[in-house]
Amino acid sequence: MRKKLFAELIGTFILVFAGTGAIMINDIAGAIGHVGIALTFGFVIVALIYSFAHVSGAHFNPAVTIAFWSMGEFERKNVFPYIFAQILGAVIASSCLYLLLNENFINVSEVSYLGATLPSGSLVQAFGFELIMTFILMIVICSSAVHGKATKDFAGLAIGLTVGLESMFAGPITGASMNPARSIGPAIISGNLENLWIYIIATILGAVFASMVFLRVFKSDT
Repeated sequence: MRKKLFAELIGTFILVFAGTGAIMINDIAGAIGHVGIALTFGFVIVALIYSFAHVSGAHFNPAVTIAFWSMGEFERKNVFPYIFAQILGAVIASSCLYLLLNENFINVSEVSYLGATLPSGSLVQAFGFELIMTFILMIVICSSAVHGKATKDFAGLAIGLTVGLESMFAGPITGASMNPARSIGPAIISGNLENLWIYIIATILGAVFASMVFLRVFKSDT
């Protein structure tokens, strides 16, 4: 169990460090761009899945962990430890980015709040986008990595491409979180907790709803 928790911690650390780091560095140098940020999130997910799926299942996302538990694919006793490890990894990553990059700015808000997810439109719009995007992500996860007939060797690629694509089209609207830990880490360290609830509740609801749909519609084919 210790190895699994460490894998979740270090995996979420890498995800947040690379993804939100790309946002911050783009603010500093302007050299990455929106598409580059989206691809960073997608590519790092691909790398992490192929690196840690055999160790911990490569969740790196509390919404995914809760959804797997809701569909009977994950033991309840491991849910809280996994979520704690994921959030801790995200907080450590945001702390490292703050320490490394804060000298470039007068205050943290000038670095996109450490890459925090912030709605650019209405709260309803942000909630809807995050719920639907996480639903799509979880459907892809279940269909490519859980379904008995799936070509699981390509699951990491399918999931990473989905994250990259959704980040590309919805990033300017919500920050394209799809992951409570990815939002919680920067929010805690930057102190910008406003609207954080959207990125916790909407993503969990989207993932759980997707797991229910998968169980009722697709898993019977396995």
